[in-house]
Amino acid sequence: MARALALAEAGLGTVWPNPAVGCVLVQGEQVVGEGATRPGGRPHAETEALAAAGAAARGATAYVTLEPCAHHGRTPPCADALVAAGIRRCVVATGDPDARVAGRGLAILRDAGIAVETGVAEAAARALNEGYFLNRQQGRPWVTLKLAVSLDGRIALGSGVSRWITGPEARCQVHALRASHDAVMIGAGTARADDPMLDVREGIETPRPPVRIVIDPRLSLRADSRLAASAADQPLWLLHGPLGDPPALPGARLFELPPGRGGIDLAAAMARLGGEGLTRILCEGGGTLAVGLVAAGLVDELILMTAGKVIGGDGLPAFAALGLTSLDDAPRFTLAEHKALGGDLMSRWRRA
Repeated sequence: MARALALAEAGLGTVWPNPAVGCVLVQGEQVVGEGATRPGGRPHAETEALAAAGAAARGATAYVTLEPCAHHGRTPPCADALVAAGIRRCVVATGDPDARVAGRGLAILRDAGIAVETGVAEAAARALNEGYFLNRQQGRPWVTLKLAVSLDGRIALGSGVSRWITGPEARCQVHALRASHDAVMIGAGTARADDPMLDVREGIETPRPPVRIVIDPRLSLRADSRLAASAADQPLWLLHGPLGDPPALPGARLFELPPGRGGIDLAAAMARLGGEGLTRILCEGGGTLAVGLVAAGLVDELILMTAGKVIGGDGLPAFAALGLTSLDDAPRFTLAEHKALGGDLMSRWRRA
């Protein structure tokens, strides 16, 4: 199961709207086939493992990180494929919350006389696909907010200059984070100030680049920006408020949303993005978008890349004003991990 989980993890960011799944087929002590969900969500992990095993799948034990699917989509159900291959036993880490599966895959296996064991490494399997579970259960993607900050919590100089607060090791980690998420999101202010590409670099390769999302209530993104100019090569989605006549931005997908704090209703935005199949979004700021997401209770994980620098009170804060009158009302996060990245410190916090 540990091997199956490792196979699944490698697919994060590339398999949406499907979950990242791994499957390992074993005869005795020998692995006879293994596979993971392929980019775009097809083929599924079980299909890949069965193809690798061939005839050796008969009588084997299958270790699968998520309940095999039971519904007909672009491919037949994986539960049926495992039955047809003649496996003897199936060990499943956790069930699938999708209403089209939700126990049906396990029932197909058991009805065929296959011994089924569940709950092996379940916590790890659920953690791996937190975004998928959240999408199926609440209709929105998992949101990771990443901020590169100084020791005094500033993300840029007062002039807006922010390159580079952190060192190369931290920046490399950010590109790895991008590769493991379905989409990267920023606010319109960051798009105007930094003119970013939001692509994956630093020697990290991904077969499916993340969707680039800009929260842009007034559709202020310039047509000659690097994001707009590359929209034909890497997906660009612009989320905006009600506009009479939206400007033409060739290659970009436009999503009109109701107004709200900071320009658009962020809860409605997350629901819309969840409906589009996104399961994991990495938000890279800036301060207005960051505070809007936190205030709306939409940040599931907060990652701080903290540099050993002091910028001072004239720098731009990581979070815009929350308007709190009591510390009891402050959004709370609990520390999940911290580690050194070169001369910087990465800390990972989970919503309390």
